[in-house]
Amino acid sequence: MKAAEIIKRILTVARRECGILWRNPIYGFCMVVFPIAVVLFFTTMMEDGQPLDMPVGVVDLDNTSTTRALIRKLDAFQTSRVVAHYNSMGEARNAIQQNKIYAFLYIPKGTTNGMLSARQPKISFYYSGTSLTSGALLYRDLKTISTLGSAAIGQATMRAKGYTDEQISTFLQPIAIDLHPVRNPWINYNVYLSTMLIPGILMLFIFLITAYSIGTELKFKRSHQLMRVAGGDIYVALIGKLLPQTLIFLTIMYAHMWYLFGHLGFPHAGNVWIIMLTGLLGVLSAQGFGVFAFGLMPSLRMSMSICSLWAVLSFTTSGFTFPVTAMNGAIGTLAQLFPLRHYYMIYQLCVFNGYPWHIGWFNFMALGLFICLPLLVMKSIRRAMLEFVYIP
Repeated sequence: MKAAEIIKRILTVARRECGILWRNPIYGFCMVVFPIAVVLFFTTMMEDGQPLDMPVGVVDLDNTSTTRALIRKLDAFQTSRVVAHYNSMGEARNAIQQNKIYAFLYIPKGTTNGMLSARQPKISFYYSGTSLTSGALLYRDLKTISTLGSAAIGQATMRAKGYTDEQISTFLQPIAIDLHPVRNPWINYNVYLSTMLIPGILMLFIFLITAYSIGTELKFKRSHQLMRVAGGDIYVALIGKLLPQTLIFLTIMYAHMWYLFGHLGFPHAGNVWIIMLTGLLGVLSAQGFGVFAFGLMPSLRMSMSICSLWAVLSFTTSGFTFPVTAMNGAIGTLAQLFPLRHYYMIYQLCVFNGYPWHIGWFNFMALGLFICLPLLVMKSIRRAMLEFVYIP
């Protein structure tokens, strides 16, 4: 066929697909409503950047002015809020188990006298590791309070001996730490998580909708009509069918990027063209994998199951919650088989840190290969469209 005839058939198939999208509300919900809800949900849930005022308990058996000062300092931390005092460790432990508090500080009787007489008394803190974020943040606060307690006693003792404030500061903190978190000085969890969780969920929708839209051609016995409109060319059929979906998903992807980097002001060092290219490759690679999954298993149910599994595993293997380099060697190698992994690497290298695009050449190339995956299964899909009978 001539180029003009091919384009005409593609547009005819695309118009047919627009009618299908309009008549079936599941497409509107999964391509527009749910993605927008996901964007608003995650960015709103973490709009403060970090969890604030997490409930903490105290078991203060010493009950002196020194220990009460420590408790007030703990309560003054941004992420901790002392909500209860308990009479024993058993009561505090039960409160953690009932999810009333996330941690508690235990100060045994005689702590102040022990510090003043340099006998190194022990104070303990306990925190729940059920929630990784709250556990890590409260561990930091409780450890800081423990350090401040010994420092306060040391400061008072040295001042009584006539040391100057400068000498005391040098002795208590010989090395001063000047901390500068790169690109995210606020340590904003919204910046770390929303930039990957949202694209990952968008890719999940793209995987499923791609496989679903092709599989329903068989389910509703429209496959022969599709091939007839496409002139028997499976390439024309799939390009025309996926074109409206691509435009809708690209619109949602770019709108989400504008919302994060433009409206919310998430930090980024990459130029706008790299950001747009990253979004384009993310959408097309997810569609490519969806088509490939259906080609491997030309069944609506099985192809959507494969896409669901691959999308869920993507969150683990992408590396934004746990570094791939710290995973088992085989798992680290398998991580390269997930489009979200390469999307994350391009974002991390070229968008977040602003390195030139050629630094991430491998990841750009990998997403390109995902886009080309359907070429391996075109014959299988064509045979399915013409010969297969849908089996529920």
